[in-house]
Amino acid sequence: MAMLYTVLTFGATLAPAAAEARTASTYYTAELSTPAKEARTIIRGVVWYCKDTTCRAKKSNSRPVNVCKRLSNEMGEITSFTAKDKALADEKLAKCNS
Repeated sequence: MAMLYTVLTFGATLAPAAAEARTASTYYTAELSTPAKEARTIIRGVVWYCKDTTCRAKKSNSRPVNVCKRLSNEMGEITSFTAKDKALADEKLAKCNS
């Protein structure tokens, strides 16, 4: 019984750390016009973690506008998109959503 308690408590302590680590390595952040249907989506090798209308992912080898376009094709309209805390220009965001 003590062993079970130790395993359960240890697992509970690691879960928040994993979520924080995921957020700390965020490179892309996208705001969707409607809430995401899935909490986790993989699009062309990029793993997106979404909550409500916010989606985050690690860096990929593609240009930000291409990553945005792929996300838009799968998830719908994107109202804002940042790569390494730099917002996509309005004309590129429009291209992303076209």
